[in-house]
Amino acid sequence: MAAATVVAALALLAAACTGSPHPPQVSPAANAQATPNATAKATPKASAAAPRVTITPGNGAAGADPSAGITVTATRGTLTHVTVRTSGDAVPGQLSQGNTVWRSQWALDVSQAYTVTATATAPRHGGTVTATSSFRTLTPSRTFRTYTPLGYRATYGVGMPIILYFSQRITDKAAVERALQITTSNPVVGAWYWDDPCNMAPTCAYFRPRDYWPAGTTVSFTGHLNGVRGAPGVYGYHTLTQTFSIGPSLIAIGNTATHRTQIYYNGKLLYNWPISSGRPGDDTPNGSYLTIEKENPVQMTGPGYSISVPWSVRFTWSGDYYHDAYWSVGEQGFDNVSHGCVNLSPADAETYYNLAVPGDPITIVGSPRAGTWDNGWTVWFLGWPQYLRGSALHEAVQAGPSGSTFVAPSALPPTTASAPLQTSPAGNSAAR
Repeated sequence: MAAATVVAALALLAAACTGSPHPPQVSPAANAQATPNATAKATPKASAAAPRVTITPGNGAAGADPSAGITVTATRGTLTHVTVRTSGDAVPGQLSQGNTVWRSQWALDVSQAYTVTATATAPRHGGTVTATSSFRTLTPSRTFRTYTPLGYRATYGVGMPIILYFSQRITDKAAVERALQITTSNPVVGAWYWDDPCNMAPTCAYFRPRDYWPAGTTVSFTGHLNGVRGAPGVYGYHTLTQTFSIGPSLIAIGNTATHRTQIYYNGKLLYNWPISSGRPGDDTPNGSYLTIEKENPVQMTGPGYSISVPWSVRFTWSGDYYHDAYWSVGEQGFDNVSHGCVNLSPADAETYYNLAVPGDPITIVGSPRAGTWDNGWTVWFLGWPQYLRGSALHEAVQAGPSGSTFVAPSALPPTTASAPLQTSPAGNSAAR
């Protein structure tokens, strides 16, 4: 068989899809064991030199571990065809150098039937052998589900991480991290970071670029989590996909000591506005935050006040905003009088509000108070070396139009970003 034909037969590419929202209700026999060998049939020319094909899981297995995937091995020959038939997610795979071993790329679906057919040919008249294995994967007693707050085809700021919330605590983070795939329209270097526990779930994972996303990047994410073992006896049961876009670069740097905020748009200083930040005792905390949401107006309530505040852009869960403060215009640029928010004039607040989307960086400097990890989307609190240590694989990710690969941090190209627009500030930023 020609080499091109072999490659075509073996390159079983998967289309991204989302699985059932509920765990399948199939109940295979408990503790069923895989049959050691698949069935094989040799051609009439086969002899003692004929190749042997072994497929794992073996034929008749009723409770195969989906996290182990499929392995096909040829002995005394090379594989020429491997096909996998299933009604579940497609099963892509990769052939080893020498064409003797084929392995599926991702975990298999839980509670799913598969039929694998493989053909091997031996050189010098060894003949051809075809083997078939039909089996079913186990139905787990416990499953985990994964959620993302990112909206389909929504637009986010250049600091926005991919955010995953897990319904169960994940202990085998490395296995889950290997199942996460990213495609970007522009080349991006980044990494995954595990937060356990986090504010929103028993376990969270974030993907952040090393530097901010290039403006205009389209990002597609696939979590091949169906069949992944996230903890002892706990398996994923769906494939998670999402696509979103990165908008223009909008970066705010607020200095509580100088009472000014600079607004950079696509790397250029667009505005330099007077502000009033948190008064002593209510100091606005330092840190590299991201905008979370915006609303016009927001009803803000605290000790001795309850007021409807226009043009409000939130950057902490505890209630810090860039917002219109018509009542403090006289102090803006000179004194800090707020309860922790960044006060702007009505015109400046409206301008910023109209530009802002979730994920726009807001960096606060000059405050005597440190920010708090997880009080907002705080992945940019961490410098790149510290952030990398949060990866379960201790590897970085290189992503582009063809997908993503894990790489050793030492193999990364040098950064091209320039301070102060792409990293967390020095000094009082909170660290993990």
